[in-house]
Amino acid sequence: MDTNEFRTLGHELVDWIADYRERIGEFPVMSRVQPGEVAAQLPAEPPRQGGDLKGIVADLDAVVMPGVTHWNHPGFLAYFPSNSDLSSVLADLVGSGLGVQGMSWLTSPAATEVEDVVMDWLRQMVGLPETFTGVIEDTASTSTFTALLCARERTSRFSQNRGGLQGEDAPLVVYASDQAHSSIPKAALLAGFGAEHLRLIETDLEHALRLDLLEQAVEADLAAGSRPCAVVAAVGTTATTALDPVAGIAGLCGRHDMWLHVDAALAGTAMICPEYRWMWEGAERADSIVFNPHKWMGTGFDLSAYYVRDPEHLVRVMSTDPSYLRTAHDDVVRNLRDWGIPLGRRFRALKLWFLLREYGVEGLQARVRRDIGNAAWLAEQVVEAPEWELLAPAPLQTVCLRHVPPALAGDEEALAAHNAAVVRRINDDGRFYYGTSLLKGMLIQRVSVGAQPTEREHVEAFWATLQGTAAAV
Repeated sequence: MDTNEFRTLGHELVDWIADYRERIGEFPVMSRVQPGEVAAQLPAEPPRQGGDLKGIVADLDAVVMPGVTHWNHPGFLAYFPSNSDLSSVLADLVGSGLGVQGMSWLTSPAATEVEDVVMDWLRQMVGLPETFTGVIEDTASTSTFTALLCARERTSRFSQNRGGLQGEDAPLVVYASDQAHSSIPKAALLAGFGAEHLRLIETDLEHALRLDLLEQAVEADLAAGSRPCAVVAAVGTTATTALDPVAGIAGLCGRHDMWLHVDAALAGTAMICPEYRWMWEGAERADSIVFNPHKWMGTGFDLSAYYVRDPEHLVRVMSTDPSYLRTAHDDVVRNLRDWGIPLGRRFRALKLWFLLREYGVEGLQARVRRDIGNAAWLAEQVVEAPEWELLAPAPLQTVCLRHVPPALAGDEEALAAHNAAVVRRINDDGRFYYGTSLLKGMLIQRVSVGAQPTEREHVEAFWATLQGTAAAV
């Protein structure tokens, strides 16, 4: 493809994306294809001859669009807000067009230095002290894995340079709540702690980690000869956005020299509003923090913000120093290949830079306040409505609820089937898409407010639809 062909097709694709965003509300939110339908429209063998992109826009409409679930739809209320603002779309285009590798400062100085600056902007925006230094990772899962590797090496005094955990006299233990994201047990297993040394601590009535039970678990492990290593505190759990007591956990970690990692994957975006920072009080004492601007803030996936208090320790754990990557600038710059697991790095900072220039702090604050206000409105309707239960506090933008008809009260199996049927019927209708979850064995309806175009009118329409559907099922 020469540049003239690129220019022509590029303009056509930008127009296609713009048209799609303008009419996104006309699509059923959830894809209706069956397994294998998309694949069946593609040839079984690769094309023998090239030069066949002229019809690609028509094929996007025919092949791809039926298999797309529209995460930026105003009726998208599932999982978490994964907004890809159009400014971020353009940044991705620029990053791909430049095609740089940001593994070292020298390989593209702009990729490192733009990241340095925008990550410090983000630190200021969420109120973290200057003692934290940030780096972009792909996801919170990777960031949490990195944090547990760093915790492992600090507690074991760099066992990776000796026999690894297999050479340690006492097992190292990781703690998190029983509502913790699935990436936390996965990270603990991959980091070599072993399932027997992962403690998932029971939660309270608001689904937050019980500090008293955490303390008991730590003391029991010490008495048994194990070594408490790390606690992962959740600020906004996946199921209910529960808030673990970070300040109390930080005090416990300080007394026992345990690593504290704060997982605020979704909730971290809310901290750009000062009035919500009480939710992670004590986070300034953490060893590491992660949150995802690709959740709720507006940068397209993937862009995870990982902050550490001791970057030298991170680099010591993660560094790779082959001779072919050494440069004369290594003593005065950051080589971001040493700040995480991958060696190669894309120019992801462009997405954050474009977004912050487009909205500014105040624009992003306004959207967070809008979404939390819309979720609070929905929670109030649930509390006031007969036959409906609010099953968790709603400090952020997620509302957990269920319908309890009098005839089914007390029959958990029947209630689960009824609520699942309500969700299924609404999703099949196409105007909205949301999900169910299991909360301590109870099936709940989970509504995640926060898609970029979702306004109060859409939440009101959803509530009306929810009530009508529940009465009819």
